[in-house]
Amino acid sequence: MASILILNANIVNEGLIIQGDVYINNQRIEKIGANLAHYGADQTIDAAGRFLMPGMIDSHVHFREPGLTYKGNLASESRAAIAGGITSVLDMPNTVPYVLSAEDIMGKKALAQGQCWTNYGFYLGASNDNLEAIKAIDPSLACGIKILTGTPHQNQFWVDDPDRLALIFQHAPLLVAMHCEDMPTILENEESYRSIYGDAIPMDLHPLIRSEDACYKSSSVVVDLARSLKTRLHVLQISSAKELELFDTGSSADKLITADTCAHYLQFSNEDYALRGSLIKCDPAIKTAADRAGLIQGLLEQRLDCISSGHAPHAWDEKNQGSYFNIPSGFPTVQHALPSLLEGFHEGLFSLEGIVDNTSHTVAHLFQLKERGFIREGYWADLILVDISKPWVAEHENSYYKCAWTAHFGMEFRSTIDATIVNGTLVWYEGQFMPTNALGLALEFSRA
Repeated sequence: MASILILNANIVNEGLIIQGDVYINNQRIEKIGANLAHYGADQTIDAAGRFLMPGMIDSHVHFREPGLTYKGNLASESRAAIAGGITSVLDMPNTVPYVLSAEDIMGKKALAQGQCWTNYGFYLGASNDNLEAIKAIDPSLACGIKILTGTPHQNQFWVDDPDRLALIFQHAPLLVAMHCEDMPTILENEESYRSIYGDAIPMDLHPLIRSEDACYKSSSVVVDLARSLKTRLHVLQISSAKELELFDTGSSADKLITADTCAHYLQFSNEDYALRGSLIKCDPAIKTAADRAGLIQGLLEQRLDCISSGHAPHAWDEKNQGSYFNIPSGFPTVQHALPSLLEGFHEGLFSLEGIVDNTSHTVAHLFQLKERGFIREGYWADLILVDISKPWVAEHENSYYKCAWTAHFGMEFRSTIDATIVNGTLVWYEGQFMPTNALGLALEFSRA
């Protein structure tokens, strides 16, 4: 592997920004310090004051492989991710087939090897019927147990039996990650609006169907259950301000129950449905500007612990069907999530140190990732170089998703990901993919 010397960087790491150099050798960070120009390296990058950060670790992506590869695949979506400054991903289990056993995870790892540009880990899905597989899972194999509520998948990949949910909480040997929406509330709302609009429900009513109440009902139940059973719970995709009252403030290191939000809940609001329509339809729904402000405050108060992309691509034709009920939820985000968070820095909402903590440090801690997520000597060299003074405009044409569109079309971002380094190899530099193979590795976990 080629050695890399990065000079004159503003290094953003562990709550500080310091000026210095970083020497990378044998895939790892060998030396951090000042005046390292004497180190011989195969490649030298003069950061010239740009910001060197740990690459984002994205704890919530749907790369669609196997079975749904017309939407995206491990190669295409991880390639888009490195262009967006993401160096590691945790992939969700609702593929075809669903990932409901150790054998399923091993199959996905085999698919990812040699295809993934990012490092990768995989969730084990929970269903009403795979409790024994959950009990038996090797903690070194999966990043966590994913439980879905709010969307029925033919009863194979969701849990609607309260007794079975309690048993999973009681016996799960890993962090339990939950998507929380109350399906009876959603169905009632759907029927109410269907009686008025038929199948042509306006898209700006999506947050009233997938409502704050639906989110809170589900989240409050699972948080109470986790507290009673002392389950290590992580609630995914918090989208409403009301839910924040369920979570404690303070460092994630001191919590049994944590939560995250997605970058798009911090950027969009219901006002954006007028222009972006079905392209920003997702579950849970993007809600009001007041909810967005509440989520930002929740991050600052450390009620929310980290930020993911929630990347969930669909084909253009799928997202542009006439019926509200036929349009799938989710949109591609890995290329644009971190640039959108950096907009929060420009607006004075987030510090660069805070962004790094929410997208790298805390994620590595929550999922017990081994030697990832920090700029430390001896750690894997997963780094990005950010120019906060180089604007660009997102368009369908300059997105790298297999689906070839972006919900961020027409938006100007004031920061550019100038370089992405994965496992000590420069894979993205100044707007170009580098001529190298996909060298992502299976993530390892530091677990007893």
